[in-house]
Amino acid sequence: MSTKNEVFGYLPDERPPIIGLIFFALQQIVVMFPATVLVALITGFHVSTTIFASGLATLGFILVTGRQIPLYYGSSFSYIAAIASIMSAEAFAGYTLNDKISIAQFGIIMSGFVSIIAGYVIKRSGKDKIDKVLPATVTGSIAIIIGLSLAANAMTNAAAVPAGLADTQLQTAGGMAWVIAIITMLSTILYSVYLKGRLSQLPILFGLVTGYVAAAVIGGVTGIEFINFNTVQSAGVLNLPTFTLPKPSMMAIIAIMPIAIATIPESTAHVYQLHIYVNDLARKKGSNKEYDIENKLGLNLIGDGIGDIISGFIGGPAGTNYGENISAMAISKNFSIHVLMLAAVFTMVISCFTPLINIIYSIPTCVIGGLSIYLFGVIAAQGITIMMDKEVDMFNSKNLAVIAIILIVGLGGSFGFDGGMIPMFGIEIPAIATAAVVGIVLNLMLSIGNNK
Repeated sequence: MSTKNEVFGYLPDERPPIIGLIFFALQQIVVMFPATVLVALITGFHVSTTIFASGLATLGFILVTGRQIPLYYGSSFSYIAAIASIMSAEAFAGYTLNDKISIAQFGIIMSGFVSIIAGYVIKRSGKDKIDKVLPATVTGSIAIIIGLSLAANAMTNAAAVPAGLADTQLQTAGGMAWVIAIITMLSTILYSVYLKGRLSQLPILFGLVTGYVAAAVIGGVTGIEFINFNTVQSAGVLNLPTFTLPKPSMMAIIAIMPIAIATIPESTAHVYQLHIYVNDLARKKGSNKEYDIENKLGLNLIGDGIGDIISGFIGGPAGTNYGENISAMAISKNFSIHVLMLAAVFTMVISCFTPLINIIYSIPTCVIGGLSIYLFGVIAAQGITIMMDKEVDMFNSKNLAVIAIILIVGLGGSFGFDGGMIPMFGIEIPAIATAAVVGIVLNLMLSIGNNK
């Protein structure tokens, strides 16, 4: 009986006290911010608009799904190459930046309709049919490669040094960056393992603060400016994001719209992860309520599509529900919808105030790297959890074939080619999306006449 009272955590329909609510929301922002901003930087989209769109699309997703699925919407890496192809196309060479974004926006919005249609099809098909197309061998493997494909980002971020250093400072800065990253990573792990009670729900935020303090102290001693508050230069404190409207373009539809189909396995993996972790927490808290999240895959895709339409309509890139935020929820045992809604509102506010954006930007890259080593590893581990929960037979030849091909195509493509884009038949295709599609097709092929 006493163990139930010692379990701390919040289920999707539970709301933490106001102080906890604020800190939990900040923790969710910390884990989504680097990837969301990075997509904007790579694609050429406005950073503040991308951040604002992330928060607004999250609110749209949560409301459309009836506050039943605790997910945060952030910019998707799967769309980067498709969006970049529009932004750099010769046909639009004479266009202004905002005009290029407007054209890409149209393709992003149309990809949202693809997700919505897929969601309705899945809702009508039923879970049994979906499980045949997207079994745990596929969704678990996709989760694994999503986490592991980000391993290089985590490690390079951990080694990152401030820009503009003198050659004589580089070696010292490189060593100190690793020290800061390791302090951040180890402190986050120690907080997650050893903190008890309500404090056990904030290991990522505490780890960030510990790494930040370490960076400040090391910077003060060495004279290396790991923390910089002047990243975004602006004359005013309040600066509204640059909003643009979509412009119809068949080229944008052809380039961007089909990517939505390839991201379905990723969304499926996230939904199954949530189902496992939320119901595990419910059991540990002694709740008799069953949170039937895995049967809401169709609803999730509809919400995802709405998120793309909202983001695309105001000038943000295409997105997806974030594995980083799911990792944060799993580690902190906090799946409260209220936390995600407040995080979305905070994100929108941050995007409008230059000082707040600069505070976020002041977090040293090596600190983000230290956090990411842990977070991205947890994403991969969640893929193993999916397969364990579904009792995947690892001695079955069909299962082994599907898992093996997904892992190698996804990871080999991510690390073997620039930008994770596999050159094939005169075109370049995203490694993770390719792995997902190949895995689905292979599973269906091997299912013919195979009842095992």
